[in-house]
Parts: sequence; C-alpha cells; structure tokens
Amino acid sequence: MKRIGLPLALAVLSLSTSTLAAAQEGARTVKGGATTTIAGGTGAPLFVPVITKLTFHWRDGQGHFECLALAPSAAAGTSGSGNFDTNVMYVTGAITGVQINGSVAVLTGSATVTGLGAGTNVPFTATAERGGPGTTFVLTISGLTFHETILEGQITF
Repeated sequence: MKRIGLPLALAVLSLSTSTLAAAQEGARTVKGGATTTIAGGTGAPLFVPVITKLTFHWRDGQGHFECLALAPSAAAGTSGSGNFDTNVMYVTGAITGVQINGSVAVLTGSATVTGLGAGTNVPFTATAERGGPGTTFVLTISGLTFHETILEGQITF
C-alpha cells in the first residue's frame, strides 16, 4: 500500500502543477501600443514611406487589434512629403488566440480591413516581439506581409 501511495501522490502533484501552469498562461495579458515604420514602405518603384499606429490587448481569452497605416499625400521631396496624412489601410478585429514563445507573442484573429487588402472576416496573424523602440512586429493579412519596426511605444506580456 505504501508503494502505491508515493507514486500516486507524485502523479496527482504533477497534474495539479500542470493545470496551474496552464491556468496562469491562459490568464496572461498581452498588450501593446506603438507607432511603427514598415520596411520598404509601399515598395518599388516609389518606396513611399508608411507608418502605422497599432494597438492590441489580450486577456482572459479575449482581445482586440487595431492598426492604421498612413502615408504622405505629397510626393517625396515636395512640401508636405513628411506629413503622414493619408489612410492607406485600416485593420480592426478580434484576437481569437495567442501563443507565447519566449519573447515573442503570436496573435491570431479575424478582422475588417479597409483600403489596401479590403475585406471582412479576414484572418490575420500578428507576431509581436516584447519590448519598445527597435523591436519588431509582423502583420500578415489579406495575402500581404508587413515587416514593421517600433519607433515609439511598448509591447508587454
């Protein structure tokens, strides 16, 4: 009887510890707000710069994601070319899952997109590196992938 007691106690303790770890992971908060620049801007041939304003939060199995992409309306080298005043893409939607791997959180969900890649119920994946200026953020949506670097703001989890 004593021989069965110790292994059984260890098994119960192991299961309790695993459940507790899973519960703590599920309760984890992932959030961020940042201004970013998209690598390469609009791409060739003009390479118009693009900045984004993004925010997201995830807690207790629920979350939301917002990203506004802005480009200048004036041509490079002309007056106003440094004013990011044109909405080229807006993404808003629910985060339905988060996976954390060390210093990286992968957010998945479905969004409404206006402008570039417009659509409804569009699946997205956002890969966020923990930290502030200089850290990376990658958004994949509507068949497009945007590699961004945080200029201002913070991502925490």
